[in-house]
Amino acid sequence: MDLAWSFLRGLAIGFAIAAAIGPIGLLCIRRTLTEGRAIGAVSGLGAATADAFYASIAAFGLTALSDLLIGARRPLGVLGGCFLVVLAIHSLLRPAVAAGDRPPRTLLSAYATTVGLTIANPATILSFAAAFVGLGLAGHSAAIAGALVLGIFSGSAAWWIILAASVSAFRSHLGPAGLRRLAAGSSVLIGLLGGLAIAASLAA
Repeated sequence: MDLAWSFLRGLAIGFAIAAAIGPIGLLCIRRTLTEGRAIGAVSGLGAATADAFYASIAAFGLTALSDLLIGARRPLGVLGGCFLVVLAIHSLLRPAVAAGDRPPRTLLSAYATTVGLTIANPATILSFAAAFVGLGLAGHSAAIAGALVLGIFSGSAAWWIILAASVSAFRSHLGPAGLRRLAAGSSVLIGLLGGLAIAASLAA
């Protein structure tokens, strides 16, 4: 398995895992709708960075760190779920930003919050662990592992950029009332998914 083939396999895995819409996807959609394409895209790149972090653990065979994170999946899930619920409540109470207004957060803030939320999602590391074991991608050389991780980051980043661009194009056809309704609906879904994450983590 050469470097180019490893990169392409990683590209497909990263794109496929990122494309499974969950709370992070809804968060990026909401941010794109209310704060613009740049905030939505950078939020997605934060998720892609966290994907690459977990992919590195699986690709380079860092079993001790992997076991530690899997063992901490319950508190991580509760923490991430609580953050999502608080974020949803805050979003519902805050008026949507009109097109052309200055975003209420910085690009760094948008990036950092999605890095933290994706890392706090236990499903992320389990998804990559299952993918690497199921496809026989673990246990290769450092160069192969690096190509896989780079491909996963690139595939995940490509999905988030496509998503932000698509939502942004759709956003231009909505009026202020439509934006408010969609933003409120996505916030409710984010809160519900956060509550489910808390319940699932406590029941584990």
